[in-house]
Amino acid sequence: MIRALILLASCLLPAAVSAAPCPGRPDALGTARVLEVSAAATPRVGLKQFRSTLDLAPKEVVLTFDDGPWPGTTDKVLAALRDECVRATFFLLGRNAAAHPALARRELAEGHTVAHHTFAHPLLNRMRVDAAAAEIDRGIAAVERALYGDPGDAPKTPKTPFFRFPGFAASPALLDRMAARGIVVFGADLWAGDWNPMTPSQQLRLTLARLGARGRGIVLFHDTKAQTAAMLPAFLRALHAHGYRIVHVVPAGHSH
Repeated sequence: MIRALILLASCLLPAAVSAAPCPGRPDALGTARVLEVSAAATPRVGLKQFRSTLDLAPKEVVLTFDDGPWPGTTDKVLAALRDECVRATFFLLGRNAAAHPALARRELAEGHTVAHHTFAHPLLNRMRVDAAAAEIDRGIAAVERALYGDPGDAPKTPKTPFFRFPGFAASPALLDRMAARGIVVFGADLWAGDWNPMTPSQQLRLTLARLGARGRGIVLFHDTKAQTAAMLPAFLRALHAHGYRIVHVVPAGHSH
């Protein structure tokens, strides 16, 4: 399946350029640069939800994954990223981090950015503001407990102050609260729509077409989806073969 996806990917986009080096893997995609992100400079990013996004050059890509960690699929996603020396951002559900803390810690240990996505994935704009804020805090606390030990109450500013609203279901009041806490809200610039059932090859074609049309951006996947885990090795090879570069986003002051 993976070989077939890589062959398919090689036919979908034009010619190749070299990528950043990867220790022991000179042919790997690698991570081209690290981009520090702060709420002071960019409080909200992602053109699918907001009017502005990250300052990316043509063919620069930020990979993001929602809803994990989840045994089996997240393991495969991490293996694919490791094989290509690619660093991504994971927006974790608190309940899944609490259930699978070793997998959450593995994401952190392998150099990825581990961020927040509520505790149980409700649509926050359908809740009272205080109840929604409590759901956000519960998720932050659960993720930080899984990663670092018991944090007590959720801190005003978590160690990784990045958050994505489930379903992009924000409200003005909640966005204002996140900005006041110094938390960057991530939307996305494009996605595969991997919440819809499709084959890995269909998902590969769709994602590459959308990326080719936009030329750069924050890409949203879900590491809980088997089709995404199966597609990812071919997707990364296609990015390398056709000159895309990976940008790893980190909180301001955390690039070293």
